[in-house]
Amino acid sequence: MLAKTLSYGLYGIDGFPVLVEADVSNGLPAFEIVGLGDTAIKEAKERVKAGIKNSGLDYPTNKITINLAPADRKKEGTLFDLAMALAILAATGQVAIKDKTVFIGELSLGGQLRAVNGVLPILISARKDGFKKVVIPEKNAKEAGFISGLEIYSAKTLKQVVDFMNGETMLEKVKASSFEDALNADDEPYNDFKNVRGQASAKRALEIAAAGGHNVLMIGPPGSGKTMLAKCFPSILPDLTFEEALEITKIHSVVGQLDINKGIITKRPFRTPHHTASQISITGGGTHARPGEISLAHNGVLFLDEMPEYSRQTLETLRQPLEDGKITVSRANITVTYPANFMLIASMNPCPCGHYGSKNGECRCTPAQIHRYLSKLSGPLMDRIDLHVEVDSVSFSDLNDKVEEESSASIKERVNKARKIQIERFNSPTHFSNAQMNHAQTKKFCMLSKECEDLLEVAFNNLKLSARAYDRILKVARTIADLEGMSCILPQHIAEAIQYRSLDRKYWV
Repeated sequence: MLAKTLSYGLYGIDGFPVLVEADVSNGLPAFEIVGLGDTAIKEAKERVKAGIKNSGLDYPTNKITINLAPADRKKEGTLFDLAMALAILAATGQVAIKDKTVFIGELSLGGQLRAVNGVLPILISARKDGFKKVVIPEKNAKEAGFISGLEIYSAKTLKQVVDFMNGETMLEKVKASSFEDALNADDEPYNDFKNVRGQASAKRALEIAAAGGHNVLMIGPPGSGKTMLAKCFPSILPDLTFEEALEITKIHSVVGQLDINKGIITKRPFRTPHHTASQISITGGGTHARPGEISLAHNGVLFLDEMPEYSRQTLETLRQPLEDGKITVSRANITVTYPANFMLIASMNPCPCGHYGSKNGECRCTPAQIHRYLSKLSGPLMDRIDLHVEVDSVSFSDLNDKVEEESSASIKERVNKARKIQIERFNSPTHFSNAQMNHAQTKKFCMLSKECEDLLEVAFNNLKLSARAYDRILKVARTIADLEGMSCILPQHIAEAIQYRSLDRKYWV
């Protein structure tokens, strides 16, 4: 007898429907799964067999063939266990599948349902495809509660699902979750700028970066506070919107890095891969083309401490996602595009010993060593970093100063006001900050007076800037004007933006 159930697979961070067909026919006992499944799917036959038996249900001693359609599309993971078990039970008349219900879940040998990765993107895709009812493992309920427009039921065991489909009992409906409540419940503290002594110019640059979504490179001697400044940076970023949180959660859910007790990401990611991380771990890839660190940092921050210590090849792979906000991972059997709209915060020493140009230390490096060290950062990569900030050592008087530094909360207020101006200006579901402006928008919203044009021309010629650096200066100047609540870009805004390109001349020209 033939029976069919519905399930969902994952392609990147999107779901696609899978029709699970089970044929139970006369013949020698056998269990075959076809439909281009991976090893986890091939091993499902043992989980399904034991799960059915240990749930007190009858496992047929016939020839069983299961097909996962479409058969020409690669399928991975343990998402289909529940649907396969129900298809076998329906084919043997033990359960009635009457409506288009989607079944997601991994089976244990005892018949319990275990949590699976990627439930949130699957539910979003199922809603988009017009499905109305979904059954998921109970442990995925918190994650599912943030998706509206679906009847979502959670179950602990296979037997509960069978009784539910037969009308003998009711499954608990997943309760809707509030994103505002999740935000308020997340009380994990950030590092605060009030604990950073001195470094006023670096704090100013990071405030501009947060307000406009710009990339930053901090360069200075060891112990000057670059890492601490970077760790404080998330405390001044604007709060996540629900749409941004869903995008981040989809990525983290697919790779299994979502806390199922919270169900959604409530803070902007702050990813800090070690300099020994492989290129694939940064950009994404591997056998299953999984998202990398730059996608896990989507709508958040990617912090590269001691940037020249990373391989040049790895750094060069950042150029395209920094420009486009996404990355395409291509492998032999799959090509997936992942979002990668992150802010890059990087730090580095000015030379191998770290004291080149420092007022408190003497550099022991030769010019050749300094050149070799800095040559790991190419001109095109530096062009994509909006703000180059020199951070020098903190003096004793700064460390011993009794005056309290400005808190992150007060800086964040200014950042939020500037971001609000930008959101109203662009009025777009995809553009939230000045750093995301395309050429047409830059031309429209960064109109310059004659005085500003003359100032920019002098800097362009003297610093030998590229066209991309010119574009970055305009965007940074626009952000500085937004922080002051100005509708027009003034000469002082251009001058400050140019100041953050000084490293182009000093180190890389």
